[in-house]
Amino acid sequence: MKRYEDLRLENTREALQTGVTHHLLYSLGRNWKMATIREIYWAISLTVRDRLFERLFQTEQRYQDRGVKRVYYLSMEFLMGRALGNNLCNLKLFDTFKTMLEGQGVDLEEVRECTADAALGNGGLGRLAACFLDSMATLGIPGYGYGINYEFGHFRQEFSNGYQKETSDNWLKRGNPWQIARPEEACLVPLFGRILHTHDKRGDYSPMWLDWEMVVGVPFDMPIVGYGGETVNTLRLFSAKSSEEFDVEIFNDGDYHEAVKNKISSENISKVLYPSDSFRAGRLLRLVQECFFVACSIRDIAQTFLRSYDNFDLFPSKVAIQLNDTHPALAIAELMRFLIDEHSLPWERAWSITERTFGYTNHTLLPEALEKWPVSLMEYVVPRHLQIIYEINRRFLEQITIQWPLDEGLVRNVSLIEEGDEKQVRMSHLAMVGSHSVNGVAALHTELLKNHLLPDFYKLWPEKFNNKTNGVTPRRWLLKANPGLSGLITETIGAGWIRDLRKLKALEPYAEDAVFQERLMAVKRVNKEKLAALIRRDAHVTVDPESLFDVHAKRIHEYKRQLLKALHIVHQFLRITEEGWCPEVPRTYIFAGKAAPGYKVAKKIIKLINNIAAVVNAHPKARQYLRVAFVPDYRVTVAEAIIPGADLSEQISTAGTEASGTGNMKFAMNGALTVGTSDGANIEIMKAVGRENIFIFGHDVAGIRALRDGRDYNPWDFYENEPAIKQIMDAFTSNLFCPVDPGLFRWVFEHLLYGHDTYYHVADLASYLTIQEEVDHCFLDTPRWAAHVVRNIANTGIFSSDRTILEYARDIWGVGPDLSDTRQIPRPQPPA
Repeated sequence: MKRYEDLRLENTREALQTGVTHHLLYSLGRNWKMATIREIYWAISLTVRDRLFERLFQTEQRYQDRGVKRVYYLSMEFLMGRALGNNLCNLKLFDTFKTMLEGQGVDLEEVRECTADAALGNGGLGRLAACFLDSMATLGIPGYGYGINYEFGHFRQEFSNGYQKETSDNWLKRGNPWQIARPEEACLVPLFGRILHTHDKRGDYSPMWLDWEMVVGVPFDMPIVGYGGETVNTLRLFSAKSSEEFDVEIFNDGDYHEAVKNKISSENISKVLYPSDSFRAGRLLRLVQECFFVACSIRDIAQTFLRSYDNFDLFPSKVAIQLNDTHPALAIAELMRFLIDEHSLPWERAWSITERTFGYTNHTLLPEALEKWPVSLMEYVVPRHLQIIYEINRRFLEQITIQWPLDEGLVRNVSLIEEGDEKQVRMSHLAMVGSHSVNGVAALHTELLKNHLLPDFYKLWPEKFNNKTNGVTPRRWLLKANPGLSGLITETIGAGWIRDLRKLKALEPYAEDAVFQERLMAVKRVNKEKLAALIRRDAHVTVDPESLFDVHAKRIHEYKRQLLKALHIVHQFLRITEEGWCPEVPRTYIFAGKAAPGYKVAKKIIKLINNIAAVVNAHPKARQYLRVAFVPDYRVTVAEAIIPGADLSEQISTAGTEASGTGNMKFAMNGALTVGTSDGANIEIMKAVGRENIFIFGHDVAGIRALRDGRDYNPWDFYENEPAIKQIMDAFTSNLFCPVDPGLFRWVFEHLLYGHDTYYHVADLASYLTIQEEVDHCFLDTPRWAAHVVRNIANTGIFSSDRTILEYARDIWGVGPDLSDTRQIPRPQPPA
């Protein structure tokens, strides 16, 4: 029998079993008979990790030998999900491990279930970052993620009497086999303190940052393997540690709490994702988190550069830093501080380096979501950075005044400082001024940025603005999440689609093929049965897989209009109970998503949906045709079960509010038809799959703007002239859905009809009810429905994150694939 050392990195069944046995014995002190499922999980993970880090070292050596330019993706969120299954899929070891474990009487699926999601994000922003890392590794692009190693991820969501209840998600409490700490590469981060205004020997202004407190950022590395395993990049997350464990003198005096106070305060920085900003302490912690994150990232990036080069003029040709939204924007001031204060570069040279290094991705169309920080708070936390921001602004506004000397409005609009009772630093403005590229994430989104949200900046620098429509990785969201469908696709057209999703186009000739349709719908039926089991287990609702599974799964927010979906359900319920209607198409309405803890309206919508579910599911007649389920604690693992089982994907945000969306892409890729508005990437999905293969309703952006600008939108007009809308709204003035809490949902009636319908639910409601009738008619015609499904899958190739990353690499970063083999990488095709 071969020794462990001889088999350590082989991928045969014998080698993998030897590796797992070795780690059980020598890493965990167990044998196969004694080991628990969790211990087997750890042994498998360590066996896989051995192979990942060996390939990571090979990848890094290849990068060094070729002197490549490196991409650093800075994001406050990385919604990675579970790692084991994804790593096995990308290494092409899933089936080998499954067979090997079966020989030991172990179910791989049971092993995978015992691990926690790495919930280091709360929605699309963090999941996009995770998809991008997968694509960069698959394409061989030297790309690294940088973020915070939150001890507590996004909260766990539970329901108590229908209300959302948040509990902590200590995802690291049992350890994480995929991370390796690098304390020897820790970064020192100064915070707080004061500025001493001094001059150097030449008489030039030379401020000194004094009396700061030092925090230590300890990096934890997580390997990111691309499909096929040729490239393994790194996600580096920083944990905050105190620079001193505790004050021994105070401890000896008997005050332990006081002795460790600084240690506790420092380590709170990486304790939790997005502390509440509804009070000053929460706002302070959020700003401190951002300062800590960017300081660690910039220092680490610079140290990597300095190991190979000693001339900072080379920095932009060897380093590209992408800001994932405004949270990391302070990195611009931090790089300037690093170059000027620590390496004595003159301002002009430092600024040229900085501007050529950074790119900024905007992810919002909501003005209130563009991050701002009070000047007073920033002066308290990072006084030197605030000085630098003011100097950036002074020089920037001087240029503007020279170019447009009479346009005071322009100067006011583009200034990095917002004047008012409390001055604010506009972080999005800092990001745009300090970057050579500003991109939106869908064609519509980018046009709205240029013409409505940021027109003054587009006027200044039209060449900076560009579009990079989002995408999702097909490895996790099709190959791994939907093995039945991915197996059918591979059997039909080959496996090339896994690396080049455009090859799904070869499925289109099968749209009218009766045999293929039958096999496709059989796969969907199995996925729906799995989803039904999850709903029964987690939402405690029994649903029929024969019904149409109508899914609205995303973060709870008014603009995403879960409330509009609820109005539709109420309409269906009232038609059944008051009009004697018997639907031809039974439906299961499935909701999933979390509301921010401080977002009161969103939490009231959750309570409403849960109460509607309780009433509908208990009604003797309605429950024959309708079921409503709210699946708690939506996360990547839950999404991997919901998305493959969906028949209908609800993408119903108010036109002009959703930047892009990526859930819409995942659902379409997995064979759910979309009902949606002309918003975000829905428009590009419609163009890709064909208008006849998607259900579009409601006002478009121009229509919504006409309602808003005309100032004559009156929801009462719809209420008084549309009997169905009146019937729905009147239901909330009764206690139909709150029999034990009278008047609980009257707020819906008042909110939507008395001038608070900011997201135009009532204006779009009639159109929404009509399009849902079209959905029913189509679903009854199974061959027609199946043909639509095939055409959706076949035309989603453009929504691969591989395409998105290749566009970033070509247009913004100036890097290319750096693969160890010679396979050809497809050129990206722009969205239609």
